[in-house]
Amino acid sequence: MRWLGRARVWTRGGLTALLVTLALVSGRLDWLDLRALNGLFELRGPRPPRTPIVIVSIDDDSFDELDLPWPWPRALHGQFLEIVGEGRPAAIGFDVLFIEPSARGPEDDAQLAEGVARAGNVVLAAALTVVRDTLYVKEDLNPPLKGIRDRAAGFGVANMAADDDAFVRRATLSVPHQDREVPSLDLQLYQLAVKAGLPAAPLPTSKTVLVNYRGGPRTFPRVPYYRVLNGEVSPEEFRGKIVLVGATSPTLHDVFPTPFAPQGTMPGVEIHANVLETLVQGIPLRRAPRALTVALILVAAVAAVWVTAEARPLVALGVLAGAGLAYGGAAIAGFVWADLWADQVAVPLALVLGYGVTVVENFIQAQREKQRLSRFFSPGVLREIMRQGHELGRSRRLVTVLFSDIRGFTPIAEKLSPEEVAEFLREYMTSMTEAVFKHGGIVVQFVGDEIMALYNAPFDQPDHAEQAVHTALEFQERVKVLAARWEPRCGLPVRNGVGVNTGEAVVGIIGSAQRVEYGAIGDTINLGSRLEGLTKEFATPIIIGESTYQAVKNLFVCRSLGEVAVKGKEIRVKIYGVDSAGRARAQRVTLGLPLTITGTSADMSVTVTASLSDLSLTGLRATEVPRKLATDQVIGLRFELPGLPRALEAEGRVMWSTDDQAGIRFLQLLPEDEDLVRRFLEGRGQTTAPGPPRTEAGKTPRAEDAPKKGG
Repeated sequence: MRWLGRARVWTRGGLTALLVTLALVSGRLDWLDLRALNGLFELRGPRPPRTPIVIVSIDDDSFDELDLPWPWPRALHGQFLEIVGEGRPAAIGFDVLFIEPSARGPEDDAQLAEGVARAGNVVLAAALTVVRDTLYVKEDLNPPLKGIRDRAAGFGVANMAADDDAFVRRATLSVPHQDREVPSLDLQLYQLAVKAGLPAAPLPTSKTVLVNYRGGPRTFPRVPYYRVLNGEVSPEEFRGKIVLVGATSPTLHDVFPTPFAPQGTMPGVEIHANVLETLVQGIPLRRAPRALTVALILVAAVAAVWVTAEARPLVALGVLAGAGLAYGGAAIAGFVWADLWADQVAVPLALVLGYGVTVVENFIQAQREKQRLSRFFSPGVLREIMRQGHELGRSRRLVTVLFSDIRGFTPIAEKLSPEEVAEFLREYMTSMTEAVFKHGGIVVQFVGDEIMALYNAPFDQPDHAEQAVHTALEFQERVKVLAARWEPRCGLPVRNGVGVNTGEAVVGIIGSAQRVEYGAIGDTINLGSRLEGLTKEFATPIIIGESTYQAVKNLFVCRSLGEVAVKGKEIRVKIYGVDSAGRARAQRVTLGLPLTITGTSADMSVTVTASLSDLSLTGLRATEVPRKLATDQVIGLRFELPGLPRALEAEGRVMWSTDDQAGIRFLQLLPEDEDLVRRFLEGRGQTTAPGPPRTEAGKTPRAEDAPKKGG
């Protein structure tokens, strides 16, 4: 069945992996992945940039010092470019839009154009606007004014590529517009800087790159705009550098959320600086291949299902938590040392779902199994089985088996309606099952009115034989309670018989491919069932086998019932009746009355007279018997008791015999005769056993040891 277990693991793991993969491919996990990327940046921490980039910030201090409303005069920007151009920077990028004529007139635009022309390496910003409606999508490119852009080294789209959560994590190097690719501001600056001789890594092959942020705001050097105009900063500060001019004042609303600025305080011009750092240094983040992620999802899901199926839930949780932490650690290491962005959500999610699905399924199966096994095992044993995850496989072990059924059940059932029979059996089985569980046994099966119980399985029970006999005795007490309720309804006596046997048997899950149950098989079990059947013939409520007797003979009052031939066994077996545990045997009286014995077998066809020595409700002892009686022989009995109105007649079985004595068990004693004997015993009774004389505990005397006639 191991292949079946493996198939289930692969099936559960495969379905779990499929579910997680669908969630990944459909984008349902993107928001978690992006948040995880933010966390990776925070864990790595900021790093100093290596590209010579300087930001000239249009900040609050500049507004205060220049005391000019926005937008500032374009002639002022032309003056700024003349000053910066003297330092011969590698490139100048203006993250300011000049897409409409100046409100100050054409001269203002012309002065800016002159400044752009004199610098010779200025890249201007353009804006791509997108209007979406239910019926159409309209895109419009807004470049700088023609008179200005014609004098510039180029222009590029300055739009930010924001994710669904508004964070800027990627940069687009070119955007399609009207059947052509329009380069971005960052791409134009990169190309211009490389042309100026700035060492740089090759451009990535894809149009979109994941920005490898160096840090939050002010990671790159800043110079206030007004200080350049006032001459406080030497033009030499810009030599060979990429100069970015842009707004850093929050009042201009050119700020965005980034991994290092989740509150949305990162100026757009500093995002451009990070993009240029990523391009020039050749350090864009690399996303782990999707195929690798899917493979890891499958491995994680199958491993989670397998570990959870093989180990206890807490142990499996610890193992999978360790695996998840190891994976997370490896992902962090890959990000820190190799700029690799590995999935941080789908693989751990596969571990969690694989564990959760298996735990839930195991819990449901355990509850079903618990419900199924609850009819076999006592609550205490069942809890231990569920706690230990005990495998109920087949094994050979020493057990004690108990069989019991109701005497004369068929006539009882004929007296009751089907509904009453069902109610009677439910009460009977419930009461007897409680007795089995009370003494540590398990109920293996119910067959009609028969109960089969097992002791010393599935866990060791050192006193299993004793507990089985205790159960048999309690059966007798419990059936009396039921008899008081049901005898008036059915008009028949309610009694039960119990057979108990001890020996080795094969115990565990037994059955067919379609249906299995917990049970036991073997000669021990068969003999236990036969002993229960003998209780009818011997009119004895409890019969135990030789092995059980040897285990309990010093704990209970037992009497030998002789040796009997059992169906299916060539050797006759010794059987014993059990009267009580630690209390007197059945009440009896010692008499010396005439007893007539009529033989019914071929070797004894005459009637003989003997002496009735001991009498009890279950049988008598005959002395002065003129000939030895055969064990198991069924005979007729006739005797008179003082004070009774008539002689009593019964049928009996010879249980033991010597030359002139015999122990005889009543087989058929009429209810009215039984009442007469009971009243007689109550008036005359003593408490001595009616069994054979003993020379030592548990042994029947030999013929030469028996008391002589008249003794």
